[in-house]
Amino acid sequence: MQPSEPSRPDPAPDAARSDSTRSDSTNRHIRLLSHPGSYGVSPVPIRWGAATPAERGPLIGTLGDTARRNVIGSHSGSYAVYRALAVAARALDPEHQADLTDTTPTHVLGPHPQWHDPKRIVSLDPYGAIVHEVFRDYYAQGCDIRPTIAVTAAHLVLPEIHSAVAAGRLVPDGKVLLEDASCKVTKAAIEPAWHLPGIAERFGVDEGRLRRVLFEETGGMFSELVTRGDLEVFLPPIGGQTVYMFGDVSLLGKPGAHVTARVHDECNGSDVFGSDICTCRPYLTHAVEECVRGAQAGGVGVIVYFRKEGRALGEVTKFLVYNARKRQPGGDRAERYFARTECVAGVQDMRFQELMPDVLHWLGITHISRFVSMSNMKHDAVVNAGISIGERVRIPRELIPKDARVEMDAKVAAGYYTDSVRPEPGELAIAKGRALDAEPQPGVVVETADSAVVVEAAVAEAVASRGVKPE
Repeated sequence: MQPSEPSRPDPAPDAARSDSTRSDSTNRHIRLLSHPGSYGVSPVPIRWGAATPAERGPLIGTLGDTARRNVIGSHSGSYAVYRALAVAARALDPEHQADLTDTTPTHVLGPHPQWHDPKRIVSLDPYGAIVHEVFRDYYAQGCDIRPTIAVTAAHLVLPEIHSAVAAGRLVPDGKVLLEDASCKVTKAAIEPAWHLPGIAERFGVDEGRLRRVLFEETGGMFSELVTRGDLEVFLPPIGGQTVYMFGDVSLLGKPGAHVTARVHDECNGSDVFGSDICTCRPYLTHAVEECVRGAQAGGVGVIVYFRKEGRALGEVTKFLVYNARKRQPGGDRAERYFARTECVAGVQDMRFQELMPDVLHWLGITHISRFVSMSNMKHDAVVNAGISIGERVRIPRELIPKDARVEMDAKVAAGYYTDSVRPEPGELAIAKGRALDAEPQPGVVVETADSAVVVEAAVAEAVASRGVKPE
């Protein structure tokens, strides 16, 4: 028996929604964006890194006027899928154009010389916050250009800063730190915009290979990656970044500016909920304290928060690794810290710090006086991008949670900055992480195909360490 055809939703009651428009997509043909007729004969040109915004041209990723589209993908990063769901559910009119009245940045950031260097910035649109200003002529022509950066002002209320004030480490000044211990900040939200030729050059890969792998490894989601070589900008469906700035942001990019900075990769468990298996929140809040102190001394503080959960491996992978670490024979120890991640994910880290300095270039930063990070990968990426670093600030030892000693020992042994002695191999072999709570038999691995491999590998490793060949 043939399966029945799925029922089609009733037409929307809104009389303004015509069958001839995008508002009712069930009554029109599907248009493949890779088809030449889906774009104009000549989309609005983009000259990445041009000397002026008029020469560079706007990024047009909206879907209402496909003739003017000049990018692959659509706006809103990973939230583009939710937008599609809202359209499918008829909660959002796909023809809606944003009313950007009173949405302009609260503070002026840039322009800086780095904005016009195609090698300095390849992963974001430096003009993303001021499209309404620099592309006014295109708006007059009816182009639907959306900001990819938004700048606003806020107050941060953190219990750790309250504690710093109570302990006398910080003193409210009424400008950066208010009497109620809240911090005044300028913050910018940034969506990714990848210049594919620049991305390929940054990673030292062929652009054709980059496009093909992006197409294949996203399940063929963006066919234009391989069919539209004339489109060089990709709006990837990934998380963006947020910049929190303390003090006078007009100092950014000026010679002699004293910048305190931390680049932080998302860790929901620690940053938001206080999980003690890592140092993420303690280091983040310590960086806030350092930024406040630097801003009060006449400098500016910068914290960049990237959406790269679990070293960009994702939270599911991260939790699987937690279980593997806690259940492995011999307990949770630093010598196996990175190996357990690689066993699950196939790689230790996918954050690719090569793209990270772009946001610092967007801010005009050429020197960081105090870099609140121990990461050798972040340090090297910043320095290799032409930004010098003065002092490196490690996390105070008293802020390291007991269960995070495994992480800290492993990272310091692997090359993280430290002002003390690196742990010896014997120290790394000591189990310092606690067992899983409420685990009936800590250390016993449930027999599955994957866990059997883990056990076999552990037994082989233990036997080999005694100099005995396994049978």
